[in-house]
Amino acid sequence: MSAQKLDESRAFKKRRTSSASSPSLLPADASGVMLPLAKAGDGLELTETESTLRRLLLDVADYVNSYPTSTGNEASVSLPKELAESKIVLRFTGGWVRDKLLRVNSHDIDVAINKMTGYQFGLKMREYLEIPGNPQKYGLQGVASTDAQSANAGTDKSKVVGGLHKIEANPEKSKHLETVTTKVLGLDIDLVNLRKETYTEESRNPQMEFGTPEEDALRRDATVNAMFYNLNTSEVEDFTGSGFRDMEKKIIRTPLEPYQTFKDDPLRVLRLIRFASRLNYVIDPTAEMSMEDERIKDALRLKISRERVGIEVEKMLKGNSQSFNYCSNVLIIYSGPRPHMALDLIERLGLYSTIFTDPTKEIKYKPEVHRLQSASNTLKIILNLQDESRNSILREIVLITPEERYMAMLIVAHIPWVDAPIPEPLKPGKKAPPPIPVAVAREGIKAPNKICDVLSAAVSSSENIIQLKDRLAERKRYPRRRIDGEDPASRDVLGMAIRSWGASWRSQVLWTLLSEVSNDTANQERILDGYSTFLSELKALDLYEAYAFKPLVDGKTLANALSTKPGPWMKSALDVVMAWQLRNPDITDPAAAIEEVRIDRQNQEAKSKQPTSETTVNHAKKGELTNSLIHHFLALNIRPLFAQTPRPKSITASGRQRTTETLPKKFEALSMEDESVTKPWKTDIWALDLLSWCLHALPSARPDTVEKEWGLLVPPLLTMVDDIDIHIKARGCKMLNLLLRATPPHLLSRTGLAIVIEDAVMPFFSYLPTLTPEDQTIALIDAAFPTLLTLTDLRFSTPSPPFTSKNPSKKTSPSNPQDAKTKALTHLLRHGILTPFSHINATNTSTSYPNLTTALLTHLIPLLQLLGLDAIPHLKHTIPLLSSILRDPFGAAYPPMLVEATKALQMLILMAWPRLPSWRAEVMGSCGVCWIRLMGDEGENSERREGVEMVRSELTRVVEVLKEALRVREHGTEKVDWDEEVEQYLAADERLVGLFGGDKDAG
Repeated sequence: MSAQKLDESRAFKKRRTSSASSPSLLPADASGVMLPLAKAGDGLELTETESTLRRLLLDVADYVNSYPTSTGNEASVSLPKELAESKIVLRFTGGWVRDKLLRVNSHDIDVAINKMTGYQFGLKMREYLEIPGNPQKYGLQGVASTDAQSANAGTDKSKVVGGLHKIEANPEKSKHLETVTTKVLGLDIDLVNLRKETYTEESRNPQMEFGTPEEDALRRDATVNAMFYNLNTSEVEDFTGSGFRDMEKKIIRTPLEPYQTFKDDPLRVLRLIRFASRLNYVIDPTAEMSMEDERIKDALRLKISRERVGIEVEKMLKGNSQSFNYCSNVLIIYSGPRPHMALDLIERLGLYSTIFTDPTKEIKYKPEVHRLQSASNTLKIILNLQDESRNSILREIVLITPEERYMAMLIVAHIPWVDAPIPEPLKPGKKAPPPIPVAVAREGIKAPNKICDVLSAAVSSSENIIQLKDRLAERKRYPRRRIDGEDPASRDVLGMAIRSWGASWRSQVLWTLLSEVSNDTANQERILDGYSTFLSELKALDLYEAYAFKPLVDGKTLANALSTKPGPWMKSALDVVMAWQLRNPDITDPAAAIEEVRIDRQNQEAKSKQPTSETTVNHAKKGELTNSLIHHFLALNIRPLFAQTPRPKSITASGRQRTTETLPKKFEALSMEDESVTKPWKTDIWALDLLSWCLHALPSARPDTVEKEWGLLVPPLLTMVDDIDIHIKARGCKMLNLLLRATPPHLLSRTGLAIVIEDAVMPFFSYLPTLTPEDQTIALIDAAFPTLLTLTDLRFSTPSPPFTSKNPSKKTSPSNPQDAKTKALTHLLRHGILTPFSHINATNTSTSYPNLTTALLTHLIPLLQLLGLDAIPHLKHTIPLLSSILRDPFGAAYPPMLVEATKALQMLILMAWPRLPSWRAEVMGSCGVCWIRLMGDEGENSERREGVEMVRSELTRVVEVLKEALRVREHGTEKVDWDEEVEQYLAADERLVGLFGGDKDAG
């Protein structure tokens, strides 16, 4: 402390509360009206709580004076001789006195003690209150004994005194004072001793010693904060001699020489700005010159902890409202913090890069500080818009709560960094450092994660907000113009954008708005109009709270509806459901969404062509959600997984037949890569379930869905068919059948994939025992036959063009679809039925692989039906084949096989009846042999008995069908005496009476 200045201060007569000595303090309100404030002679009117606190503290002081010694070492004090012999004197100091003169109540009170440290006095106060009966004098119950009680002591209704919390001094960071905090009567109390600062030549860190009130006042940051209220005398004391005068003139000045004051504690620079903006005072020009000094800026940047800087910034920027208090039934209006003024001072004094910076690293980019004023002025314009004024809706992005306004001011404060380059990752594959504005907030003012997250989101969303806002404006300006991509005016696009931005979307929009205006101030009105239109559309569509809309279904429910395993696909799929929900705000029943995508409903409607149940989804919207999910799954889930697997060479990436030859790849050694890398769709079990759902859902989707998604459907399906895994091949083939059933004929013809699919599936029939296990062979055959039959029907369903041959005698054309279809079915019969049977019978009998034989016979039946009369040329192969199965001596052991053989024989008779007379002996003979082999076989259990009875029933059915076919054939040239032939069979073996006799008795 300067000795000369101290002498000068002592020359001032101590100002005490007297009616004649102090001028009135008349600061203006926001409208400029002068409000009458407290005069020095008026005294300070304490609240009831403050009066009780004063009485408690004075009683503690009397207790200390009466019992100066203590049993504990903590209470013994080493004092200068002149203080040791004096009585305890207590004072309220600093901001509480200033605010009280302004007739503003405060919950924070600093108590200065003349001859004890704050901790020592706090211990004495606790000791005093532990004496039975003392707490009750002040409406208290005692001292907090737990942390919970101590925390609750801060409430207005608390009757417990909080614990003592010591805050140690840290001179290296200009935190010179040790303070003790506690809570009494709901007030936050800081206890500290009066002190003076002495310096040595070796260090600028002061040594703190007990001081006089004058010394304590002169070491403070501003004269208006250096006045005391003496509890013992109830007087206001102005030891600097300037406090009252500076309040009257509305000046912020330091009690001592400014440069040294700031050098001792650089944080005082920020405190002066805070007090000036809060009180609407001006800073003394001499102090401003020192605040602009580069040496002071360097000290502030390097010496003061960033936590303390952040606290001061928060106090500057928080709040932009007036305080209302009643004093003696008179309404007192006191304007609170003025954050815009604080930022203006920071910019004018050249302190921006000192405060809002990242001190942990060197930033090459220089902030565009000139943008600060433009952003601040724009925010003031928005806040001051009247309800009926143009663009008044913009106020809704800066709501009225203090936290939201504080966030808005922080956004303004960081606008100079808006165009800073986005940092690149320090190492490839590593996460990039946060954007520079975020780093400045986190390291410069130690902003909490919540604020840093908002700034980070604002930086990342800024470009997206601008694009959506501009596209919406163009859409509104030219509503008839064709648009590419999503409609920016649609409710789902805007709503999903709000959801992607999150709960802080208003702050992000404000960041983007201010960044645009500060970069182009000449077009401020146009920019504000654009954002006004944007917000008006969001409001009209009721999307302000879209980020909090609750989805109709959760992930587990959706997975169950899709018959799919849960997985990482659910999050994005729920976004698709939410977009559908946004498009259809009238749908509020979760059952509507579930019913829309449920597979069993789709299968039922595909069969009946009618809805199976009534839902809230109207007819026009039916299939909308299904269609959206199909495209989403195929484009964002299925395609990326299959992209790692080379697709078959026979197709292009768009799912068409490849018509050009490709050069063979260079020889590569057999890849030993893990399939989780090369074929991730096989390890992610949910992937194929989703693909299966898409195919099952096609009948419920829009008519053009198959054609639109063709390029996303065909490659993965043919990749599965081409896989080496039998299970995958079979499943892929079944899925391919689902696609073909939903494919329009013209699409198959245009893409040229019919021959590609046939070439991919026909090799399935070469997977035969013993190289392939029987169950795997059956799986492939069961998948291949329906697919090839669907393909054949689809491929040749288009009517042929009119025949224009010059030869009128030729009735059919080689390109006749029916002829081509017959040829394809014949090919399938030979290679899918006869060839496998030939392979089986070459070394075994049908009963060697009864299940495979049964499967082949099952597929033979529809094939014969499709061939119709064209099955006649194949009688020479099919009749002996079926006859051999019925005659097999071990066939009776496998009733299901015999049932399918008899059904196939029935179908063959029905289709090839014109040529049956010449084969009737073979048919009747094989049926008779089979019948006799089953005689006396009652079966070991009910299941077998039922099987045997079914075979017998089907054998009699064969005889009936054969008899009817021969009866119809009697009109031809060849005559057959059915009764005579039956008699011959019965004469040969009477056991056939059940086979033929029952039919004969029935007439």
